[in-house]
Amino acid sequence: MNNEMLDPHLTTKIVSSYVRHNTLGTHQVSDLITSVHRALSELRQPVQTQDAVTPAVSVRQSVRHDYVVCLDCGYRGKTLRRHIATRHGLNRDDYLKRWGLKSNHPLTAPSYTERRSMLARELGLGRKAAGEPAPVAPTSAAADPQTKAKPTRKRNTSSASKSDVTSEAVVEDKPARPTRSRSKSAPATA
Repeated sequence: MNNEMLDPHLTTKIVSSYVRHNTLGTHQVSDLITSVHRALSELRQPVQTQDAVTPAVSVRQSVRHDYVVCLDCGYRGKTLRRHIATRHGLNRDDYLKRWGLKSNHPLTAPSYTERRSMLARELGLGRKAAGEPAPVAPTSAAADPQTKAKPTRKRNTSSASKSDVTSEAVVEDKPARPTRSRSKSAPATA
């Protein structure tokens, strides 16, 4: 904006209002007038848009079997999560948004993911504890081994009769747990 088009009374009004509410030294007033005038002249100038960022490599080439490439700087690694956080100050969502990537775009090399998955399977992660055996349906001795027997349902132990052979085979002897009284005044006895 040209200085001729800028209203000097506007600068005067802003500076006088500021000086009225704040204490300034005499040498600071001229700096204040200059900075207010400069700020007002920059207001009407067109906003400079940031240049579109170009990736270091194409998006298609950023994911390889053994490594992934950072689109910001071209860094190659097995994972990018820590790199983009420390080097570029971005989290996963910001990085994906910046480059217009889908939410399922990998930031970890596929070979590394496969290796970690195999290691987890070998360690038994994600399975039930070893102390809990998988439920096994009882099979009758008279059943033909080639035909699959339909598993019988487990019955509640309190309603099962002693003469029921299938319920006795399914129900295992478990030690009775002591029950606690729900009232707070009487302590539980075993």
